Amino acid sequence: MKTIMNPVPNSIIPVSQEVKPKISPGKAQANFADSLKSAMNDVNKAQIASDRKTEELVNGKVDDLHDVMITAQKASITLDTTVQIQRKAIDAYNEIMRMQV
Repeated sequence: MKTIMNPVPNSIIPVSQEVKPKISPGKAQANFADSLKSAMNDVNKAQIASDRKTEELVNGKVDDLHDVMITAQKASITLDTTVQIQRKAIDAYNEIMRMQV
């Protein structure tokens, strides 16, 4: 039988009697909700800017097609990223719910 030595001596590893959270769970939940709301507002603003530029192009108020296309692409990438993050969060939640305690 082969024994494996621990490369980190036990005296180096700190042992705390009680770990106190620096922030309450309610406050953490509120901060997370605020972050999500802010991110969704940013996505909405990008979509509105894209729609406004496209409408101005159609009405002949804007001659710069590149600017319109860049704004539309930014809005598209922002929305796609948000959808992917949502999917990953749902997958993580489902994985946690499948864990046995």
